[in-house]
Amino acid sequence: MQTQNTEIISFLIIGASMALLLVFFIVGIVFLYQRRQQRHEKDLIKIKEEYDQELLRSQLEIQETTLKTISQELHDNVGQMLSVVKLSMASTGIKKEHPAFETIAASREILNKAIVDLANLTKSLHTDRISQIGLEQAIQFEINTINKTGLMPIEFIAPTNEDHKNLDSQTSIFLFRMFQEILNNTLKHSKATHVNVQMEFTPGDIFVLKVEDNGVGFDVEEKKNKPSASGGVGLKSMLNRSKLIGAKFIINSNPGSGTSITITLPLIKETIPKEE
Repeated sequence: MQTQNTEIISFLIIGASMALLLVFFIVGIVFLYQRRQQRHEKDLIKIKEEYDQELLRSQLEIQETTLKTISQELHDNVGQMLSVVKLSMASTGIKKEHPAFETIAASREILNKAIVDLANLTKSLHTDRISQIGLEQAIQFEINTINKTGLMPIEFIAPTNEDHKNLDSQTSIFLFRMFQEILNNTLKHSKATHVNVQMEFTPGDIFVLKVEDNGVGFDVEEKKNKPSASGGVGLKSMLNRSKLIGAKFIINSNPGSGTSITITLPLIKETIPKEE
């Protein structure tokens, strides 16, 4: 009888051990499955992010190519036609005593201004020029153009050193397009009477571009969540460009308190993906 009880207990212990091992085996299988599932989901997210990044990069590359083509066409065709008209008006030989002299003189002044404005526009659109003169000079040129119009006084503070050479041409183009969008939005919507633009390189090898205005301001979250069809396209474009070059794009604004936009970008080369 004692021997039977011992055998029963042994069978129970063996059975319990096997059941426990089976439970551990099932738990291990479930755990490994979940790990693989999570890894698979992470891989899918990464693939989607890479696809979205590549798609956005392609779209921006097409946009830059289009702007470059438009710039060239404006310079070669419209610019030349305006120059021909200017020469034709200069060769009319009309004297001051002629009744049409003042009208022609005024037309020539308007034509001269149109030629200068067109030249400035083609320079702003042309990608190669931005790469050649660098970000600082491109921004300075844009600001000088606005200041000449008298629309809004803009003050520009830039570094006196040569750290800006650490910016590659593609990054400079992205930053300049973002600056153009900021300036365009400021002119259209801010109702500001003064704008400050500051460009600097911190000791931690960080590029900083800051644009501040004393305008009417706006609700940042409302603007971000606004559908593209009803506005907010420019803001989304700037956020996308920032993401592509690894920059932080920070907006501080409230209705009635002006707007401050800061772009910060680490200048470590490994963190700045190049456009292919």
